Amino acid sequence: MREEPQSRREEYSQATRQALVLAGRTAFAVEGYQAAGIEAISRAARVTRGAFYHHFADKKALFDAVVVSMQVEAARTVAESARQRERVWDRLSAGIDAYLDVCLEPDYGRIVIQEAPGVLGSQRYRKIEEDYPVALLTATLDALKRRGEIDFEDVDLLSRLIDAMICKVALMLPEADDPKALRARGQKVIANLLESFRRA
Repeated sequence: MREEPQSRREEYSQATRQALVLAGRTAFAVEGYQAAGIEAISRAARVTRGAFYHHFADKKALFDAVVVSMQVEAARTVAESARQRERVWDRLSAGIDAYLDVCLEPDYGRIVIQEAPGVLGSQRYRKIEEDYPVALLTATLDALKRRGEIDFEDVDLLSRLIDAMICKVALMLPEADDPKALRARGQKVIANLLESFRRA
């Protein structure tokens, strides 16, 4: 008899947290981290300020949760795109293509690419990145190495180098005259680099 009310409380708590994450994402995308206010975010989520502090210690903690949720979404998008291809090498290309598409999205560009490294610090930012998009990239490269399709000893290093190239392209996109053209050129450079390590 006592488990059902607890379950309902947990559901309500999860819904409240999710509402705050969604409201925070909107505020951070539109106003930026510095301008976004806890009071306004709480109102948008239709919760009290006290409810905000029940779930998050401060605005930075909410921002962290928003970045994690967006990286989870990005990883899901990449994985879904890759799964549509049969060959592992084609999955790698499809995954990189999908991730570059994600980087073109304005919310992702502002929150994850532009602001997150400065707000969260480089160590925390790398941890989130490596737990989600980079983890998929590393796993795919590792699969190619095990199959003898790629000639590069240090898969972890290669995945970080490729990720750095993707991130650099992503940082350039917001200021590019033609973001889609820049994205296509960046993708070609990355593809050519990977091809240079591919076994014939």
